[in-house]
Amino acid sequence: MKKNTVALAVAAAMTASLLVGCGGTAADSTSTAESTATSTDAASAATTTAGGDETLTVWAWDPNFNIYALKQAEAIYQKDHPNFKLDIQENTYNDIETKLITAATSGDYSTLPDVFLMQDYSFHKYIANFPDVFTDITDSGIDFTQFTEGKLADSTADGKHYGVPFDNGATVMAVRSDMIENAGLTVDDFKDLTWSEFIPKAQKVVDANGVSMIASSGGSEMLMEMLQSAGSSPLQDGKVNVAGNAALKEAMTQYKAMVDAGIIAEYTDWDQYIASMNDGKTAGVVNGCWIMSSIQAAADQSGKWAIVNMPKLDGIDGATNYANCGGASWAVSSNCKNTELAYDFLRTTFGGSVELYDDLLPNAGAIASYLPAAKSDVYNQASDFYGGQTVYKDIVDFASKVPAYDCGAYYSDIRSALTDAITNVVQNNADIDSELETAQSTVEFSIEG
Repeated sequence: MKKNTVALAVAAAMTASLLVGCGGTAADSTSTAESTATSTDAASAATTTAGGDETLTVWAWDPNFNIYALKQAEAIYQKDHPNFKLDIQENTYNDIETKLITAATSGDYSTLPDVFLMQDYSFHKYIANFPDVFTDITDSGIDFTQFTEGKLADSTADGKHYGVPFDNGATVMAVRSDMIENAGLTVDDFKDLTWSEFIPKAQKVVDANGVSMIASSGGSEMLMEMLQSAGSSPLQDGKVNVAGNAALKEAMTQYKAMVDAGIIAEYTDWDQYIASMNDGKTAGVVNGCWIMSSIQAAADQSGKWAIVNMPKLDGIDGATNYANCGGASWAVSSNCKNTELAYDFLRTTFGGSVELYDDLLPNAGAIASYLPAAKSDVYNQASDFYGGQTVYKDIVDFASKVPAYDCGAYYSDIRSALTDAITNVVQNNADIDSELETAQSTVEFSIEG
């Protein structure tokens, strides 16, 4: 997703006014309920860990993003637990997955840390194949209602929670307000649309500016976002739901039409994809909100961008203007030496601290999945880059409306099969129904194998 490699760019591009909120003012305004819960939990943890080791070992990647967040969370927790510390062990995500598999296949879980970070789309696969890696945290005391339904679905299986949501991957449609105005339209004209309403307006922008309306990184990423926005899962009751999926067919039909009309420009090279935004070769993009840091790398475009919700699919019951792309959550391993300490640390920090998220937004570019963060002063600051819009508050609001979505343990298989399908449709004018049937067979074969 490239999110982690560009996280620092957010901090550089954000306005200085955001930095004012990092001293604790927003945290002081946290709700009374939150403060009461935190103090109660702190007392409980102190009793649990009295006379014992108060160290948690954690695996994570990216020192400027995830590990920075851990260090800030540690400092906050140490205010009430001075003997607490984190043993943070940096691992690439591929290394984390390899170590999880090695532990599970050998049956030796003693090599696992207390807590580890996992990409959201990997949870179902690993819970299904290696359930003994995880600790069920449903009864940990963490208030999961404070996170978005769509985000929680990634780390929830059979009604049980296995992850504490961290960074926000809510889908946004970032648009060039100046190019829209060149077409005689306004940014408000692009809010809360269906795709059929979006296309003629987008065509006006294309005609007026001589560039595409949307840049796409190719493959099935945008297709999956369109599908999720309709709440239509490619798996239902454990069975593949690709061929005959009305939402998926509508998404492919609209996507193909926009590519043919020049509204969408596909880039298979990531650097060219990002350059299309920075160089003014496109008027917008639909992707996870982490794409904003790449957009903001073009400082000369400050004030020329805006953020709106994505269009929704026509004629599909339950379709919305909201989806999610990317992100990670914190898991407690089965080897955790002190689950009560791990629960309390996660409950008090990533699952309960507005102060933490107020720091992470300007200093690491991490947008919260924790809903109360949107009420803080930091999240309500206007962004000069986005024309004075309170974009971070808006993004948390978007995230709260994302439908739950289930790819089960086969997210990567589904993505791969749909990438082949949409590529054949776009490049070779292949029949959509036939391609969906082929994709269905491909995923079913993967499951049976």
